[in-house]
Amino acid sequence: MEIQLQELIDKIKNDGVKVAEVEAEAILKNAKAEAEKIIADAKTTADKIVSDSKNESMRMVRASEDAIRQAGRNLLISFRESVARELDAIIGEKVDAVYSSQLLEKIIVDVVEKWSSVPETQSLTVILNSDDVERLEKALASALKERIRKGVILKANDNFTEGFRIAVNDGAVFYDYSKEAVVEMLSNYLSPKVTKLMKEAE
Repeated sequence: MEIQLQELIDKIKNDGVKVAEVEAEAILKNAKAEAEKIIADAKTTADKIVSDSKNESMRMVRASEDAIRQAGRNLLISFRESVARELDAIIGEKVDAVYSSQLLEKIIVDVVEKWSSVPETQSLTVILNSDDVERLEKALASALKERIRKGVILKANDNFTEGFRIAVNDGAVFYDYSKEAVVEMLSNYLSPKVTKLMKEAE
């Protein structure tokens, strides 16, 4: 009886230990699987954070580069506009100086002489503003005496400030030598050359 009891106790112990070992192994296995899942999730999260950071960093770099390029373009446009304004101002000053001097009279005489020598020219009208007509009338009348006899007319018109216009054959054709027109013409001629020089200097 005592031996049977001992066997029973040993069996219960053995069975209990085996059950405990199985449960411990199952717990360990589950814990290991859970740990591996946590590590895998953490790695996935870390990889996503790193990837998002790289993408954001690249986006910021691209945005910064775009902003720098745009700022450079804006600066270049602003500089070109500034150069164009300066060019217009310089041309305006030079044309002003010529048109307010005795050179205006010579220019008008030369233009009238050239147009008068064209066979198709039947009549010529020199149009000046009132102040220039008053200032140059005697000199032009003297210099163009023969031409005036043949029909060249001096006429006042205050639609422009300085310079002159030529009307050929009773206004069939107009040639504008006003300050505004000459400045625009010279600016249009010089601007591409200045732009080319600026590009070469880059």
